[in-house]
Amino acid sequence: MPVVFVSHGAPDALIKAPDTVACWSAIRQQVPPPSAILVVSAHWEAARPTLSLSAAPTTVHDFAGFDPRLYQLRYPAPGAPALAGRVLAQLAKAGITADTDPERGLDHGAWVPLLAMYPGADIPVTQLSLIHGGSVATHYALGQALAPLRDEGVLIVASGAITHNFAWLDFHTSAGQPPLAVAQQFSDWLGERILAGDDAAVLGYRDAPYGADAHPSEEHFHPLAVALGASAGDRAVRFRPEFTYRGLSMDAYLWPSADAAAT
Repeated sequence: MPVVFVSHGAPDALIKAPDTVACWSAIRQQVPPPSAILVVSAHWEAARPTLSLSAAPTTVHDFAGFDPRLYQLRYPAPGAPALAGRVLAQLAKAGITADTDPERGLDHGAWVPLLAMYPGADIPVTQLSLIHGGSVATHYALGQALAPLRDEGVLIVASGAITHNFAWLDFHTSAGQPPLAVAQQFSDWLGERILAGDDAAVLGYRDAPYGADAHPSEEHFHPLAVALGASAGDRAVRFRPEFTYRGLSMDAYLWPSADAAAT
């Protein structure tokens, strides 16, 4: 199975970012039907990697002050506790100790893109947390440990951000305004390295022009590191739908499996 990284943007992407929603739907068309989905979101961090065991994960509206319509949305996909067990086994095999949460639902970093990708909500989903205070390299290793799940029909969806600096955002911008130059520059720098398969440069992004500014904190970059690790060297496809609020690059990446890329 492929690996997917999406920039989930602000919670209102579903109603204010039509190009992004179309992009997420287009990605689904390039992915074989998965047996289950493992989603990693920037909005769940824990002391150790933690798996949701919920058989019916709730839709968590972990945001305030947005369009009231967003709070009516639900993503009633079944949980995937069996997949959670497989993830625990893979992490243990890699020497990574993990925890479980019996009730954790899907935060907006998970359900917002999934609602566009799989609106039928009929594919079992479990969520894996990031590691609070973990490094980029630690999350890359986490992704490497997850890579074998791809051969079991599991779609790994990592949801974070290519750029995530609130000082770069203009919430009063009108449609059609160009992106902030620094956001565009970093997004393109990162895209070139991802497409070249230069994982070392991507993981060292803070040395790039505007890299540290693009991510004052790293939790929204860590899902990309997980995706890179899980990609196992497959070459990426870049999607460039738009920038929202001028400073949020909504770029997404798909790593087709080596077998799929060869066909």
